[in-house]
This record gives sequence, C-alpha cells and structure tokens, in this order.
Amino acid sequence: MSHDFDPLQPEQFDSAHADYARLRQQCPVAHSEAWGGFWALMKHEDVAAAAADWQTFVTSKQNVIPKVAFTGRRPPLHLDPPEHTPYRRALAPLFTERRINRLEPDVRRICRDLLADMVAKGGGDIVGDFSAHMPIATFATWMNLSPEAVAELTRVGRDYNVAVQSADMDTTKTSSLLLYDMARAIVAERRASPLPVEEDATSALLAVRVDGAPLPDEMIVGTIRQVLVVGIIAPSVLIGSIAVHLARDPALQQQLRADPSLIPAATEEFLRLYAPYRGFARTAVHDVTIRGRTIPADEPIALVYASANRDAEVFPEPDRFQLDRPNMKDSLAFGRGPHNCIGAGLARLELRVAIEELLAAAPGFELAGEPLPTRFPEIGALNVPVRFQGAA
Repeated sequence: MSHDFDPLQPEQFDSAHADYARLRQQCPVAHSEAWGGFWALMKHEDVAAAAADWQTFVTSKQNVIPKVAFTGRRPPLHLDPPEHTPYRRALAPLFTERRINRLEPDVRRICRDLLADMVAKGGGDIVGDFSAHMPIATFATWMNLSPEAVAELTRVGRDYNVAVQSADMDTTKTSSLLLYDMARAIVAERRASPLPVEEDATSALLAVRVDGAPLPDEMIVGTIRQVLVVGIIAPSVLIGSIAVHLARDPALQQQLRADPSLIPAATEEFLRLYAPYRGFARTAVHDVTIRGRTIPADEPIALVYASANRDAEVFPEPDRFQLDRPNMKDSLAFGRGPHNCIGAGLARLELRVAIEELLAAAPGFELAGEPLPTRFPEIGALNVPVRFQGAA
C-alpha cells in the first residue's frame, strides 16, 4: 500500500497546510501507513460528500484518527442515525440562540479575568493561560457544574489534550478514565437532584424515553464524557491559531479594534482558515472509488476538514484572510451531515467574545516565540507565546 504522506513527521505551525496543498494537487485521496494505515480525503467536494453520506460512510466503527477511544462508545459522535438521534434531540434545545446568548456575560467575564492576568505579566501563552481555560469555564457554566468540578475539569481536560497531542497513550488513557469518572459523578448528581430539562444537558438526557425506555446509563455517561472533551479542545486550539494570525498581522488587529462590527465576519473566516479538525474519521461499509482510487471497505478514512476549507476550487486564494467571502456557507468548519457540530452557536459566541476581549486587552500584541502546533486529530496551536504592547 502506498504511503502518500506522514502525519508523524515533525511539523511547524504552517507546515501541515503546505503539505495538504500539495496533496490536493497531486494525491487528493491519500493513504498513510501511520497508526495501522488510513486514508485521507483532501478535497472539499469529497469531504463534504462523505460527511453527508452517512449510510455509506459510518462513524460507529472509528470516529477519529488516531483511534483514542479506549472505553465504551460515546454518543452522539460514535453512533450513526437513527441510533444517535435521541441524544442530539435532547441536547439541541440547550444550544438554541436564546440559551447561548444568555451565556455571553459569563463568557466575557471569564475572558477578561484570564486576559487581565496575562496583561499584568506582559504576556504569556495564549493557549496555556487563556484558551485552554476559557472554554472549560464556559462549558462548566453551560452544564451547571460546581466550582470544584470546574477546577478538576480544567486540570484533567488540559492533561488529556496535551497527552493526545503528544501521542502519550498512557496519560491519554489515565485522563480519559478520569473524565469518565467526572461524567459518572455528574450523572449521579443529576439523577438524585434533576434540574429543568430546558436548562441542563444531563437532566435532559436522563429524561429521554425511546419506546418508553430511558437511555442506557453508560451511554448517557458516554455522551457527557464526549461533550466535555469536544467542547474544550477545539475552541482552545482554534483561539490559539487566531492569536497567531492576529499577532502576525498588526494591520488586521487595528482594523478589527477600530471597527468591532467586523469581528463576526472575521470569526467566520478564521473558522474557515483554521478549522481545528483533520482527523474526524469515517469507515466505508463497502469498497468506494473516489477520483479513480479505490478505498476498501472497513478501512478508516480521515475527513480532513482543514484541507477541504483551503481548496482553491471552492475558496479563491484559499490561504489569504478575506472578510465577507460570498460563499462562506460552503465552509466545513462545523462539519456536514448528521454529525455537524451541534454546539456551533456556542463555539461562535466563544470565538467572537475571545477575539473582542483579546483585542481590547492591550493596544497590540506580537509573538514572543514560535507557536507549537497540535497533532492529529486536531490542527492548530498548542502553545502561543505572546508579548502585549503597553503592558508591564
């Protein structure tokens, strides 16, 4: 079997995007021997089609590359329709625009507190000091967690993220099991003292009935465990990537400071440029031929959203930041099909407020060193050292 690219080779912040541009041109349906072998779809058309065709490309066999699920299945991402539908249906009302907008004051306070500490020190690591903590605190507020649970989730979530990115399987397993323990504790607490289903994700899942029967306990635990991680890692690395971009472009910093009404459009373009996933996986239920290359059944396939979103056939000058692209609806930053990101509204709120507060925290900021990139399954920044102008 051919080895078209090596996801294990050392990377710099921009190097993966350069490699994906080469693959889109020369080998858009690529194969790698890493992690036991997998395929990777690099073109927008192919990624979008596979994500939407859930009957052919299932997620229930393997949902990310490399495979990091050591325990039970975690709905809704690990399930295919219609099995996944009750879990999404229970969570959807908690992600309505009205419900999300109520979180904005909390998100803004969280951002300001974290950034104030960084500015007081003159700088720091945007990820380690800011973006790794903000989504956890936001999610904890959304999930009605206690301050003690927030502190534990902050510590364990960060350990899990770094372990996955560093291919540290022992720590990944340990921290994953701790996240399961946290999820079980949350479920037990809500079972004993439920909250209104329109206000609390765990209570909503416990209230679901399918043909008169509740959802299985371990599947509810798995859902909460999934929500804990997806909701904290993607925003963390994406905000890091945005900080790198802004630090490299002082003129854009000043443009957005001068006119904050541009920030929502800028957020969408940042989502396109720095879509944080390259390793969401599907498995074909039968042999499929794409662009003349046959992928055998039962072999894992990475949907490389980060590559698809820089496909010049869809986005002209794909590596250039451009406000108000006319076809932004074609961005795959939140996926496509039945597994598109249910928390997109919350993610957009976090990103918009994070950009607003980062720009407001100081007159300017610049990189204080080389950013450290994440590895599969995410793509983005794991460490972004910055220096604030006008700070101590």
